[in-house]
Amino acid sequence: MQTSGISDAEGGCDTVCDVVTVPTRQGLEAVDILRRGAGESVGPVVHVDCCDTLGFVVPPGTAAAWDLPGSSCMHTHGRGLRLTFAPHPPTEDSDWLLPPGQGDPATDPAVLRAALGEAARLIEAADSRC
Repeated sequence: MQTSGISDAEGGCDTVCDVVTVPTRQGLEAVDILRRGAGESVGPVVHVDCCDTLGFVVPPGTAAAWDLPGSSCMHTHGRGLRLTFAPHPPTEDSDWLLPPGQGDPATDPAVLRAALGEAARLIEAADSRC
């Protein structure tokens, strides 16, 4: 079973995670915001081409309290799903934007929520100028 950058334990490691998915444009803005932030780090991020989304790896249990409009969080804990920590993308139609091992193991959900909010405001401001 493969969904949004997540695969079953056979192809991955033992790292259980949740994944927040957002539209690619908002996600790219959020990655820029997170990487510019003082001391803020971002975990692995996968781009899923067919869905035009980015998936941010967040700690397990995040999905239980995630309620940010325009995004979703897939709860994986206890479902046998694992993040694929391999050099190749986790699914055929995806690519690592930030591969595992290049930053934190997961993005802090509160920091991600703030970055996504800021990204949405930037996009809205840019679109309203047209």
